[in-house]
Formats: sequence, C-alpha cells, structure tokens
Amino acid sequence: MGKPLFYEILEKPASSCIIGICSAIWFYIQKKNIGYSNVGLSYETAIAGHYWRIITSAFSHISVVHLVFNMSALWSLGVVEQLGHLGLGIEFYLQYTLVLVVLSGVLVLLAYHILIQKFKLEYFRRVTAVGYSCVVFGWMTILAVKQPSSKLNLFGVLSLPISFAPFESLIFTSIIVPQASFIGHLSGIIVGYSIAWGLIHGMNNYWAISMLGWLILMFILSLKRTGAVDLPFIEIEPVTDPSLPAVGFIPSGNGRTLQMNILHGRGAELV
Repeated sequence: MGKPLFYEILEKPASSCIIGICSAIWFYIQKKNIGYSNVGLSYETAIAGHYWRIITSAFSHISVVHLVFNMSALWSLGVVEQLGHLGLGIEFYLQYTLVLVVLSGVLVLLAYHILIQKFKLEYFRRVTAVGYSCVVFGWMTILAVKQPSSKLNLFGVLSLPISFAPFESLIFTSIIVPQASFIGHLSGIIVGYSIAWGLIHGMNNYWAISMLGWLILMFILSLKRTGAVDLPFIEIEPVTDPSLPAVGFIPSGNGRTLQMNILHGRGAELV
C-alpha cells in the first residue's frame, strides 16, 4: 500500500506547487474564456516582442486532458526532488526548471526560424505552442541519464522504463495526438541531455534568483510594450535605439488603457 497523498506532496513540494500553479491557471483561463492564441508561443508573436509568452505558454494548457496528462507525468518525475544523493534534489529541480522553461522555449523559436527562413515553411510562422511538456520531456531525459533504472508511471496504470521513456513518449504522442508538438518535445529532450551531460551546468541559488529577476523584468516590460496588459504605473518612452526602452514610473491615474491583442486563425501545438 502506497503512502498517503499528503506525505507524497511533502516529499515533492516543488512538483506539487507547479501542478497547483498549472491547474489554477487552467481554471482561470477557462473561467475568463481566454483562447490559447492569447497565451501561447508562436514565431510571429515572438518577433512582435511578446517575449512574455515564453512563460505563459509553458504554464497554460488547452484542455483538461492536456493538463492531466502533463501533470501526471510531472508528478511521477517529482522523484528528482528526492535524489539529492545523485546530485539532484529540490534545489537542483527548481534551478533547472527555470533553465528548461526558458531554453526549451528559445529552442522552439530557433527551430521555427530555421524552418521558415531556410525551408520557406510559412506554416510554422503562426503555429502556437502551449503546455508544460517541454519541461516534462526535459526532466524525463535528465532522470533517464541520472537514474536509468527508474520507471515513469502515468495515471497509475502505465509504467515505462525511464531509460527509453523520452523517445518512446516522443514517438507515441506524435502518433496518438496529431496536435502534439514534435519540435517542442524534442527541444525539451535536447535541453535535458545538455543538463544531464553537464553541457549546461553551474546553476546555483544566486544564478537562479538572478535569472528569475531578469525573467520577471522581461515579462513585465514586454507585457507593457506589446499592450497585452494595462500597467499604468510604468511608462516606456522611445529612445534612440527602440530595442532599449527607458522605463519610468508615473501615477496610476495618468496611464493609458492598453487593449489585449487577439490573435485569430492560429494552429495550436500541444507541448
């Protein structure tokens, strides 16, 4: 007989918090009737300066099935938090979750750029990626390298040897779920191997907090510049180089009302 759920949550606090955040965001999106095109990541929105979508796309999900599948896999992968003796553990988990979210998103955009510019596949200009799968595939890959004897349990019924799980899952989801993002999942695997093999290393609490701070700043400034959310207490004035905005704080009553850009007709990829 397994441990009570309460004790498992205590053993996987970071995973539990992320599952709670993703679930809360899904409920909010459903309640407010927000479309995936308003939060997802696409090449077209990225070149328009919607950098905040790298974050929102990772934590948003299209359907309850999409959410449950990703969170079930993430719950199983939460064992990483308990493997401090292998150089993993909760700090490693939190630090490299940041890396996985950002780098997998950037890698997806880079792949889209190559497909569009080199191979003239304009379809990928508007494809919108949504979901936490990039990070899930990344942790699956890290665990496959660090503890290949582990198993990945899904829904309490399906158990996969973790050493083969990344590519098995990549092929399985691509066949069974036509909307599944092959590029997104592959990006997570590539970043996962880069971390597991030490190609990306050196993260500690200082760098993680610094990275989080820059991400928050980028998130807020790109929200303001694209007009996605009204932030009347921040004013961005044009300077000589428009890529380097000047930021000032003004009284909330003087801010302009900025309308959210609604994107229509975009294909969706589940990640």
